[in-house]
Amino acid sequence: MPYTKRRRLVRTAVAIALGATTLAACGSESADSETESGPASLTYWTWTPGMDKVVDLWNEGPGKKDRITVTVKKQASGDTLVTKILTAHKAGKAPDLVQAEYQALPTLVSNDALADISKNVGEAEDKFAGGVWQQTTLGTDAVYAVPQDIGPMMFYYREDLFKQYGLTVPTTWDEFAETARKLKKAAPGKDLTTFSANDSGLFAGLAQQAGAKWWTTSGDQWKVSIDDAATQKVAKFWGGLVKEGAIDNQPMYTPAWNKALNTGQQIAWVSAVWAPGTLTTAAPDTKGKWAMAPLPQWSASENRTGSWGGSSTAVTTDSKHRAAAAKFATWLNTDSEALNALAKESGIYPAATNAQTSGAFLKPPAYFSRQADFYRKAADIAETTAPSAWGPNVNVAYTTFKDAFGAAAKNKSDFGAALDEMQADTVADMKKQGFEVAP
Repeated sequence: MPYTKRRRLVRTAVAIALGATTLAACGSESADSETESGPASLTYWTWTPGMDKVVDLWNEGPGKKDRITVTVKKQASGDTLVTKILTAHKAGKAPDLVQAEYQALPTLVSNDALADISKNVGEAEDKFAGGVWQQTTLGTDAVYAVPQDIGPMMFYYREDLFKQYGLTVPTTWDEFAETARKLKKAAPGKDLTTFSANDSGLFAGLAQQAGAKWWTTSGDQWKVSIDDAATQKVAKFWGGLVKEGAIDNQPMYTPAWNKALNTGQQIAWVSAVWAPGTLTTAAPDTKGKWAMAPLPQWSASENRTGSWGGSSTAVTTDSKHRAAAAKFATWLNTDSEALNALAKESGIYPAATNAQTSGAFLKPPAYFSRQADFYRKAADIAETTAPSAWGPNVNVAYTTFKDAFGAAAKNKSDFGAALDEMQADTVADMKKQGFEVAP
């Protein structure tokens, strides 16, 4: 790694650790705060379905007035998009705006791909819960994106089958385990749920709820703590349930998983606010039979949840119209008309708190038509989202999770060993990239 890049990455860590007023590490100093005096044509890379229809509202309204036109370029999501952004940025040809998952922001910032737009979007902060806004600042006074959607985690269960088997909705994880065992005893062919290793975000969200801080900084070094006490607790809990056979060990999003939900073989699912859309497809025959409740807690005195999914709108350092791009990003994620359109066309759950119980969210999802307070309860849960701590190589940690935990779940072997492997691979990759990593 070239010295200049390595220095930026280390200094970024220092800025995050000290809560510096600016992320001076990165070449992306505060976005220009000029008044746009001429037309600006912006390009926006996003994977969100229906985004072109939402952007049309901008182009025909505020954008037309301000002479700021936005063109949507549909992209793949996840690591594929991150790689494409970094490749384009290396050539100085990144788009003006990009959709970025929260866990991808440290990678993009450390590679100097995202601009600090704090001077342009500061007034938007009060539109979002503190924990959500924090994900776009990386703990500094800089702002690298405007939150778009979030995925607060919840507990979904078959209300009819819970009643049939005399089960009580668990409020703690100890109660969750006992509920799984009680169901297995009453109906050996059924499972409360499954532990799935094909979606790393689920495990990350559970660890987040437990208080995990996977990436932090210590002085001028990154500290990787994927194997911290909180995550060990989560791994031991789920590994124990799998080993004793109290829950299933099969992955999600497969025909077999869909069938298990649709037939009542599995009667609960630890998921996020977007679950109704998945259940509509996976278990169409059980519509109206499910209910949602807060995620079980590690202690009865706690009240917090994790986050599974969510993304933001960021402005790149390659943009020649950062102020204009920031203006659009703010409108897209705070304007009531834009948020209603995003809900209708894209099916997102907005990060902006005022939109979570208005417009498209005044009524419950059709799949949960019997739970009238679905979105009111979801908004209350969202407010309790625990802080996150992402690092510059989340993709490596997630890949190892799928491999190591996938094997452990299949073999019903030690989840602790899988967690050790996840920690080791993540640290090794950071050192290979030239990051300073604390022992």
